[in-house]
Amino acid sequence: MDDSRFPFLDGVAGVLVDGGGRILDCTAAAERVLALPATALRGRPVRELLAGPAEGGRDGEPGPGAGWLGRATVRTGDGQVVDVELRVLTLRAAAPGDRSAARFVVLGAPGETADRWQQDQAFSRELFLQDRFGLAVFDEELNLVRTNAHLLPYSGIPTDLRGTSLRDLLQPVDAEAVEAHLREVLRTGQPLVLAEELARTVVDPRSGRMLAISAFRLQDPEGRVIGVTALFSDITEQYLARRRLALLHEATAAAAHSLSVGESAQHLAAVLAQGFADAAVVELAAAVFTGGEPLPDADGRLLLRRTGVAGPPEAVPAAGDTVLVGAEGDTEPEDPVDAWSIRVPLVARGVLLGRIWVRRDRWKDAYEEDDRVLMREIASRAALALDNARRYTREHRAAIGLQRSLLPPAVSSVAAVTTASVYLPTDTAGGVGGDWFDVIPLSSARVALVVGDVTGHGLHASATMGRLRTAVRTLADLELEPEELLVHLDDLVAQLLVESALVADIDEEAQFAVGETAADLPQGTEPVTFGGTCLYAVYDPVARVCTVASAGHPPPAVARPDGSADFLPVVPGPPLGVGGLPFESARVELPPGSVLALYTDGLIERGEGDIDAGMAELLRRLAVVAGEEQPLREAGQQLVAGLPPTRLHDDVTLLLARTKAVPADDTAVWSVDPEPAAVGRIREAATATLVEWGLADLTFTTELVLSELVTNAIRYAGGPVTVRLIRADTLTCEVSDGSATQPRMRRARLTDEGGRGLYLVAQLTNRWGSRYTPAGKTIWTEQELPPG
Repeated sequence: MDDSRFPFLDGVAGVLVDGGGRILDCTAAAERVLALPATALRGRPVRELLAGPAEGGRDGEPGPGAGWLGRATVRTGDGQVVDVELRVLTLRAAAPGDRSAARFVVLGAPGETADRWQQDQAFSRELFLQDRFGLAVFDEELNLVRTNAHLLPYSGIPTDLRGTSLRDLLQPVDAEAVEAHLREVLRTGQPLVLAEELARTVVDPRSGRMLAISAFRLQDPEGRVIGVTALFSDITEQYLARRRLALLHEATAAAAHSLSVGESAQHLAAVLAQGFADAAVVELAAAVFTGGEPLPDADGRLLLRRTGVAGPPEAVPAAGDTVLVGAEGDTEPEDPVDAWSIRVPLVARGVLLGRIWVRRDRWKDAYEEDDRVLMREIASRAALALDNARRYTREHRAAIGLQRSLLPPAVSSVAAVTTASVYLPTDTAGGVGGDWFDVIPLSSARVALVVGDVTGHGLHASATMGRLRTAVRTLADLELEPEELLVHLDDLVAQLLVESALVADIDEEAQFAVGETAADLPQGTEPVTFGGTCLYAVYDPVARVCTVASAGHPPPAVARPDGSADFLPVVPGPPLGVGGLPFESARVELPPGSVLALYTDGLIERGEGDIDAGMAELLRRLAVVAGEEQPLREAGQQLVAGLPPTRLHDDVTLLLARTKAVPADDTAVWSVDPEPAAVGRIREAATATLVEWGLADLTFTTELVLSELVTNAIRYAGGPVTVRLIRADTLTCEVSDGSATQPRMRRARLTDEGGRGLYLVAQLTNRWGSRYTPAGKTIWTEQELPPG
């Protein structure tokens, strides 16, 4: 017997027997065990070798490889009696009515080999009898040698598997992918371990079960390939559990995708409609969109708006439709829930925010209880995410409301300029920033234009912005030069930084005392900080000069009536709060009709922070809109349209100012000799000018004001005195001298001979004040012009 034909018999006493029980051939091991040569064994009946009856029974189910297993005593050629473990394998079954064609292999092993073989056979038998996983052994051509697959309750495989190929075994499952992988294992010897990527292919339509496949190549001791073993593991439950878990994670991430309630609802509906449902709808109460808590009506019902909708248009209701539900999110009687649909309420902190509705087509599998449990868990998590978005919306709206309340009107007009502004809050989770602007009327028809950016976002940034805006207005009232004003503002911010650091230390100690840490702060909470940038510009419509100073802020842009546009040549100083460094101002003459653009960095930051490109684009657009001479409000909207092109990561503030000029005929200037007689001449000249301007009604008050101010200047300051009248939106009267002493109004006692002049001036005019000049000081008053 050629042992190479039966490599699995190496070292085992094997005898080939025909259907009549006669020996046809044997292995070398059989010759050694029986102590007889193969020539003496061929043709002899097997029963002649037995020294007693054999004991045993059927081994395995009918089919290839099935046979008999037991024990027998044989007599060897040298007269010895040996106990042998026997196993009979069927190689070829007998034909009906003819046993001669049958072929069997009788395997035997004596002694310790028999015991080991018996243990191996017992293990093999138990392996093929278990039904936890499918086990199949194939030869080189992927023909089935042995399997337990028919024992698996979900397989539906018949018991008679004789001559079954791999394709037959897996029918009606598409076996092409499996066969390709098994042939690859045969070719390379690389095991295929739990190939779950095949699970989508190997789904038995007879039971709907899903199988993962492992495969290992079989070799004999000489390394010859003799077949492949395949294990089929039922992973249906694990697969479904993983799918549900993945859907839970995806739905949670979708609900928390954005701090916009509407976007989150739409993302959630889209995820649910990708496989789990054919149609998905997320309905939310109207109050959720404004940050409020939904409250049912007197009948306990809540009005919901369909916010997130996903699925075929013919299968889902239109977005924006409303529906009334009970306080628990119950469905209306005319819209029942069946086995192919699920509705779950969205409840967070005991408050009903809305509900989720999913539905499958009726030709698909109905929802199981596990699916409904999953939807309840999804709704629980989504409700928390949507409630977080709702509360953010409330805080965001409050911050925007505070921000806008602290800013001046969007459109204004004074004697020096006409202004319009645009403010766009950021879309980031930190909340609105601290961008701000202001238009401050100054004396002598001048105006201060201010824009700044406070560090940080949220309510504290808005509060800080309000404090800085108030500080700038207070400093502006002192009539300081731009660079000097920024020095004082920088000192103020530096002091606030020191105070905030002390407060932070105290708060940290207090938190430590009660066991709190920074991790206990609400998400998105930022420490209170001070600092930022500021640009301060003063425009004088009489001199038509703009003086600008910057504390770390981008320079203003200007478009002139001739079509040219550039940035003012201001040298930016350090940001506010640095302290100890000087600021510089730039003076630029601007023709009437020029358009100034003051802005924050949110307008020019584009892409990866390419500020130069943003500034160039701003300048180009400013030149275009200024040349069209359209209202500044519309021009501002055009400038911010598409800038930046992506979602806002910082506040955008834009202040446009179109310059005006006070005509030369509306000003009058006189030099006054430092002598008392000059006071009367000035009164006469001023009266004549007012009559010429049509302001005769103001002559009495103006004469009184000039008498007091010029007399004081001659008496206390000496030197040259200058008087100027300006007719703009008010009548301004200025008296300038060379003294740096500021006048102060006081209440005179009954016995005092003087001290009542400034009091009278304050009572007779609308405003008065004093400002320093390079040559000394200027005292000014303002009077309202009479109607017409």
